[in-house]
Amino acid sequence: MPIKVKDGLPAIGHLQQENIFVMTESRAVHQDIRPLKIVILNLMPEKQKTELHLLRRLSNSPLQVEVDLLHTETHESRNTPKEHLSAFYTTFSRIRQRKYDGLIITGAPVEQLEFEQVDYWDELRQVMEWSTHNVSSTLHLCWAAQAGLFYHYGIPKRPLDKKQFGIYEHTIRNKHCPLIRGFDDVFWAPHSRHTTVVEDDLARAPDIETVSTSREAGVYIIVSKDKKRVFITGHSEYDPYTLLQEYRRDMAKGLPIDLPENYFQDNDPGKHPLVRWNSHSSLLFSNWINYYVYQLTPYRLEDIA
Repeated sequence: MPIKVKDGLPAIGHLQQENIFVMTESRAVHQDIRPLKIVILNLMPEKQKTELHLLRRLSNSPLQVEVDLLHTETHESRNTPKEHLSAFYTTFSRIRQRKYDGLIITGAPVEQLEFEQVDYWDELRQVMEWSTHNVSSTLHLCWAAQAGLFYHYGIPKRPLDKKQFGIYEHTIRNKHCPLIRGFDDVFWAPHSRHTTVVEDDLARAPDIETVSTSREAGVYIIVSKDKKRVFITGHSEYDPYTLLQEYRRDMAKGLPIDLPENYFQDNDPGKHPLVRWNSHSSLLFSNWINYYVYQLTPYRLEDIA
C-alpha cells in the first residue's frame, strides 16, 4: 500500500522513479479505508532531503500511511524555502488538538549544544509531552533519541572525543523484541554525531531496555517496555550519498572530519559508497509501523490515551 502525502510534494517524483507507490490526497479520499496517521517533526536543516529519506522508508508497508509534516515555530529554517514550508508543512500549535497513530522526530545538528541552549527546546518539550497522551508510538532518531531519553527519563548525553561518523556493525541484545524481527544476527547502520548515551546511564531507567549495540558506535536501539517510545541513535534512514555529502560539507567548512568509516569501497573516496544498511533500515521502519503502531493503535484515533 502507498504512503499518502499532499499533492505536489517534490518528493513524489523521486519516489515514483524508484518504483515506490505514492498516493496523493485527491486520490486517497476515494478509498474507503482508515489509514495510519503519522506526523513527522522535521528538525533537519535540509528538510526536503529528510522528507525523501523518511517517506522512502515508510512506503515499505502493506498499510496506507497518511503523513503530516511539522516544522518548528520557534526556529526559522535557513536551508528550506519558505514557499515549501508554507505549502507542505504545518506547526505544532495547529495540530496539538489532534491524535496520531505515530510520530517521528528527526535528528538535528545541535548535539554539541546543551539541550536548554537549543532555541526550540521548549517547543520540542511540549511536543514530547503531548506525544505521551496523543500518539500511540513515537520514533526518535539520532539527536532526537538523546533529547527524548533526557526529557522522559533524565538520561544525559555524553560528548565524544571525535565525531562518530560512518557505517558500523551492530548486534542484537534482545532477539524477542518485535522491532528487530527478521534482522540478521549482525547488521550495519550509519551514525553521524558528536555525542552519545552510555549503558550505565540507561540502566538506571527501569522502563526502557537496550535492544541493539555496536562495539564501535555504542548503544543503537532503545525501546520503552510499553512500546510507546523507540530511540534510534543512528541514521538508518540515510540514503547512499548522505554521508558523502556531510563529509564534503565539513571539509569545505574546514571542520575536523575523518573519512566515514566502512563507507567507501576499499576505503577509497574515489569509489562509490558500499550500501550495507538498506535492508536493515526497511525492516526497522516496517516493524515499527506494524508492531508498534498498527498492532497497538485503536481504530478510533480519539481513543488514544
